[in-house]
Amino acid sequence: MSAAEKTVYLDVRQKIIDGVYRGGEHLTTETLAATLGVSRTPVREALRRLQAEGLVQIIANRGAFVSSWNVKDIDEVFDLRSMLEAHAAYLAARHITVASLDRLDVLARQMDAAVAERTPHWLDRLTRHNTEFHQLIMQAANHRRLDIVLGEIVQVPMVMRTFAIYSDDELARSMQHHHEMIAAFREADGDWAASVMKSHLYAAHHVLRRTLATIDASDLPPLDPLPQASRTPPRRRRSADQDKSQE
Repeated sequence: MSAAEKTVYLDVRQKIIDGVYRGGEHLTTETLAATLGVSRTPVREALRRLQAEGLVQIIANRGAFVSSWNVKDIDEVFDLRSMLEAHAAYLAARHITVASLDRLDVLARQMDAAVAERTPHWLDRLTRHNTEFHQLIMQAANHRRLDIVLGEIVQVPMVMRTFAIYSDDELARSMQHHHEMIAAFREADGDWAASVMKSHLYAAHHVLRRTLATIDASDLPPLDPLPQASRTPPRRRRSADQDKSQE
């Protein structure tokens, strides 16, 4: 991939995930090329890659459009997540370090505080903490291929913005799942951790599925844009768990 193509790919992908580009929005080659200061060729190649990931649809004689998400799409995403992330939790329970457990505990408490305080942009903070929480579990699982596959599944716009449609009871249940997962990890009980992760994802699936049946996906509020330094996912950084695996 050329440097120009990578620039376009990363920029457009992040804006789709953040909700800046909404479902059904037309992405014109000319506009993207002018905005990013590149030629049309890398734009076309980047859009093809995004199409392969399911984030963009390219329609002959019409151009590229941001993919919209329907009930079937969400069923497929959560069907895979319930299997893969539960397995990741099972593996993490066997390998996770004390430092990672402590960080998970901090993140769980930060999410509790965000829900309780409801200060401006609390949903954005909650989503970022939740993303890091799940990425730390993937780090502890120390399974490179599983990490790669899940990375393409989880970071879709609808999944990233699920908290925006939770009721108070649903939020409380989700927060409790985080603490129960940490308890399972501290006991090194993979079956318990996998079971809680499945319950956590099943609950999210049903909330999102019910909502999608009544609203258009593009009606969900976008996330606040993150500072550039925050865009590197924690799962891509070397962790203590990975260092331990090399000993």
